[in-house]
Amino acid sequence: MTAQIIDGKAMAAQLRARLRDDVEAITAKGGRAPGLAVVLAGDDPASQIYVRNKHRACEDVGIKAFSHNIPATTTQQELMDLIDSLNKNPEVDGILVQFPLPGGLNESEVVQRIDPSKDVDGFHPYNVGRLVQRIPYICACTPHGIMTMLHKTLGDDLKGKNAVVVGASNIVGRPMALELLLAGCTVTVTHRFSKPQDQKALIRAADILVVAVGKPRFLDGTLVKDGATVIDVGINRLPDGHICGDVDFEEASKRAAFITPVPGGVGPMTVATLMENTVTAWKSHLGIK
Repeated sequence: MTAQIIDGKAMAAQLRARLRDDVEAITAKGGRAPGLAVVLAGDDPASQIYVRNKHRACEDVGIKAFSHNIPATTTQQELMDLIDSLNKNPEVDGILVQFPLPGGLNESEVVQRIDPSKDVDGFHPYNVGRLVQRIPYICACTPHGIMTMLHKTLGDDLKGKNAVVVGASNIVGRPMALELLLAGCTVTVTHRFSKPQDQKALIRAADILVVAVGKPRFLDGTLVKDGATVIDVGINRLPDGHICGDVDFEEASKRAAFITPVPGGVGPMTVATLMENTVTAWKSHLGIK
C-alpha cells in the first residue's frame, strides 16, 4: 500500500479563496474589511517567518493586518496594556500574539487578557470551554484545520473511528482530542507519561493518528496500521538544514491510506484556519451570521 498525500497547500488555497469571496461580498456593500492585529515580541527568526506567512495570507484574503512589533525588553504590563488597547479597537476583529514570547513574559496571562471574541488563536479558556461543552465558537487553528482536512479526505462521518493523538499540549493535543470527540471518534491521548508498550499498542490500532510532539521522526512508521490516516503536525529542522515531521514518513507511507507531508501538510491549513477564525470573528462583530 502506498499512501495518498493529503495536500494541505491545495486545501488551504481553497479555503482562502472561499474566505476572499465572503470578504469581497460584504465589503462591496460598504462594510469595513476584517482586521487582524499581530503582535511580535523580540526578534526570534522562526517567529518572524511565521508572522510573514500570516501577513501574506491576510493580504490574499482581504484582511487588514495591524503589525505591532515590540522589543524583547517589553514588560508584562506594557504587553497587557497593548492587548487592552486592541481589545477596545473596533477595527480589530482578531488578536494574535506570536508565541513563544521572550523570557519573563507570561503567556498564560496574555492568552487570558485577550477578548474571547477576538481570540482567533482559539486558546482562551472561554473558547476552549465552549469546545468542551460542544458549542464551539472559535477553535484552536491547528486542530480545527486538521478537522477540515479529515472531513475533506474521509467524508463527514468520522463516528466510531479509533483516533489516537500523540502529544497532549494545550496548543494541539488537548484541543485535537476534543475536536475528534466532537466528531464522534473514540479518542485516546498518549503523552510523555504513557508507558511505551501501551503507547505502541494504541498506535497500532489507530484508524486516525495525529502526532504532535516536536521530535524528528519520533513515531516509528512500522507501527502504523494498514489503511490508517496519519496527520503529522511536527515540523523539525535537521542539522543538515532539511525539514522533517514527527513521523517516519517513508515507512508510514507504505502502510497508511492517507498521510500529510512535512512541509506542505498541516502548516498551510493552520494559517488558513487563522484567516477563517478572523473572518468568523469579523462577521460576529458586524452582526452577520
